[in-house]
Amino acid sequence: MNSALQRLAQLIAAQAHQEGKHPTVLDGVQLMRADRPRPLGPVLYAPCIVIIAQGEKRGLLGGHTYVYDANNYLVLSVPLPFECETFPAADGPLLGMSLRIDPAMLSELLLHLDLSSVRGPDRGIYATPLEPRLLEVAVRLAECLQHPTEARVLGPALRREILYRVLCGPQGQRLRHALGGYGAAGEISRVLQRLHSHCAQPFRVEHAAADLGMSTSAFHHAFKAITSTSPLQYLKSVRLHRARLLMLEQQLPAARAAEQVGYESVSQFSREYKRFFGIAPSLDTRQLQQTLGSSLLPPSS
Repeated sequence: MNSALQRLAQLIAAQAHQEGKHPTVLDGVQLMRADRPRPLGPVLYAPCIVIIAQGEKRGLLGGHTYVYDANNYLVLSVPLPFECETFPAADGPLLGMSLRIDPAMLSELLLHLDLSSVRGPDRGIYATPLEPRLLEVAVRLAECLQHPTEARVLGPALRREILYRVLCGPQGQRLRHALGGYGAAGEISRVLQRLHSHCAQPFRVEHAAADLGMSTSAFHHAFKAITSTSPLQYLKSVRLHRARLLMLEQQLPAARAAEQVGYESVSQFSREYKRFFGIAPSLDTRQLQQTLGSSLLPPSS
């Protein structure tokens, strides 16, 4: 491990003493730690950048594996459900940093970047080699997080620089078009954000396609190109993840959580939940509360 990665791992370990996800004084920035392996299971990430200082994570989506570790960072340009497994390092825990992508910050940066090269829809997830300049900014951000005042004063500029480095990186074009609202990728991204924010509302594929001036088949094709799943399967995943958070964080019973995310039938919710997570809702909640609580779950908003 090079010195910059060692420094980043030390800084994260000093602030994340226990396993799980740890909010920081800087909104949108979380530190993560995993002391033991976690098997492959469903997760839901909001648009974010994940930089790993030590250990390894593997995301699986649509038959593709995305490895993010000390050599590669992960970018999700849209809210995306996929499967993930975690591996601590041989000599210590997995340590990493997650930065939520701020749409306002992104829009401001896009004003200064060349968008002349337009590409079609692409998957909303990718892993890219971690470049030295991006790693150096991540270290500076982790350093300033140790001091609350410094984090509030200097942190936003460092977040902006990290986002800029990603946008200028080898696959930054994907992020530009998905989150910048350009072409089909931008149009589908807006649909995903709406499904993510208002998952309990009724959704008709043909209506969404018509709103974008697409045929239903073209909408399905563009949607699957980015998410590797169908619109209705995507919505089901978002609803189940959201219900899981409601039961865990707000201690809602399964019936109430199901209602809040748009299910009319509690029995249908329970069946789909068990099929998706591999465990009944009530038992899942008890097990999560006994282990890591809400820190087990990745950010979903």
